[in-house]
Amino acid sequence: MPRRSWLALAAAALLCGCAGLPAAPAAVPGSFADNPIVYLVITDRFANGDPSNDGAYGRQREPGNDAGTFHGGDLKGLKQKLDEGWFRALGVNAIWITAPYEQIRGWTQGGQAAFKHYGYHGYYALDYTVLDQAMGTPDELRALVDTAHAQGIRILFDVVMNHPGYLDLATARELLPEVLWPGSEQATLKNYHSFFDYNSFEFGRWWGRDWVRAGLPGYTDPGRDDLTMQLAHLPDFRTENPQPVRLPELLRRKQDTRAVDLPGTPVRGYLVRWLTDWVREYGIDGFRADTVKHVEPEAWAELKREATAALADWKARHPGKKIDDAPFWMVGEYWGQGPARSPLHDSGFDALLDFDFQQRAAQYTQPEPLFAAYAATYAGRPGFSNLAYISSHDTTLFDRGRLFEAATALMLVPGGVQVFYGDETARPPGEAPRGDEQQATRSDMNWTDIDRPLLAHWQQLGSFRQRHVALARGRHAQLQATPYAFSRIDDASGDRVVVALGVDAPALLDVSSVFREGERLWEAYGGQALVVQGGRVALPAQRVVLLERAPAP
Repeated sequence: MPRRSWLALAAAALLCGCAGLPAAPAAVPGSFADNPIVYLVITDRFANGDPSNDGAYGRQREPGNDAGTFHGGDLKGLKQKLDEGWFRALGVNAIWITAPYEQIRGWTQGGQAAFKHYGYHGYYALDYTVLDQAMGTPDELRALVDTAHAQGIRILFDVVMNHPGYLDLATARELLPEVLWPGSEQATLKNYHSFFDYNSFEFGRWWGRDWVRAGLPGYTDPGRDDLTMQLAHLPDFRTENPQPVRLPELLRRKQDTRAVDLPGTPVRGYLVRWLTDWVREYGIDGFRADTVKHVEPEAWAELKREATAALADWKARHPGKKIDDAPFWMVGEYWGQGPARSPLHDSGFDALLDFDFQQRAAQYTQPEPLFAAYAATYAGRPGFSNLAYISSHDTTLFDRGRLFEAATALMLVPGGVQVFYGDETARPPGEAPRGDEQQATRSDMNWTDIDRPLLAHWQQLGSFRQRHVALARGRHAQLQATPYAFSRIDDASGDRVVVALGVDAPALLDVSSVFREGERLWEAYGGQALVVQGGRVALPAQRVVLLERAPAP
């Protein structure tokens, strides 16, 4: 880039606050597997691009008791935010969306406070082969994936192989009326279960005992170990059973399903086929696997093998729409996993969710021990990753008054990271029904009340992280204690950065171990060109200082 053009970009950045843009030509992002920055979004709670699908299957919102209903977010809304550049500005390179395939038609009782709990989150599957109408159309899914790929952003599906959804009254009325007493359309929270004929063996017309353990008449009772138990009384898929099964009568009766009998195929094979068909047809780049400890590792390994083949097939047929030739990527939720390597990394998982990081909030303001420990795990190319996070839909929202410091710690920690929608905008918690307080983590995105300074902070940190694989995989070294400063150097690529935190007054920092004498640098947080003189650089007084090599003149 000519010197005049680089200086013009630097000046523009100072005016508009787009601190990261001038340094983009010098980026060394590394492969996605080496530097995953994953944005988790509950699609239903994010952006409503098509209000006409809000009442799909007759679902209704519940004023005053609305924590568990569908709120209207959809795939079209996600694409609109992609078009606006929301995700690109945050530096994310993958969007993990909640399972968009069809959920149970109606609701079940939720929590001790008894609220109507629908499958808005994607964990109450009815039909793995078609989109839920509330999410949108096949063309809208295809447009979402293509738009994301054009921006270098992968699309990950949340998937569940442990269980389908409950049998709800609305689904039963349409597909299995034999299991109901008359009048089920009048069901309320108080009398919901009174309309099921629990003394009837017609429940076999549902998934059937060959498919699930359900604790219902005619079904195999659940076990007590992780692999055979029922989670929250949900039916447990018999993925360990090698015997072939027929398509359940529930799906044979369903007119719009794409599921067909697969002769000689066991339960696991059907689920793998259904899930990988989304990859083969739409180019889905990866899965986030739910409830990993409750499905045998062999099932996850099979899913990964078949999904890898499916994505390779899609890329061969759509060479102009792929991001790159990287293989299928999979991250798993194994409750309690920390930053260490797990045997599950040998069963198809490129990464697992890191539950520890959220619990280390006391270290965020003095992060050297935290950063050093994570760097010792992830520096170089150890062949695995995990995703640290500060908030999630399965745990809690991080303290909304401490999001600046939490964002700083998360976006600078070695390894992979997961950003939860609304942490960048200070999205407030929602309703917390008694007995299911996690519903509060899943409130609607606060588009009309965004914390703009916080958003800018996330954008500056995220775009810097996305450019530099050194942050995720580099050797970590503390340069000084006050103000705190460190370097990360990635030996494989040569990428290197220096970061300082809490610079209260202009200061000089020795960077001779990282950058050459006379080397031109770009300070990406505030937007400023610097030069190494006498082995040192002049740090501006600001919350975060992000130093990277400037583009060549």
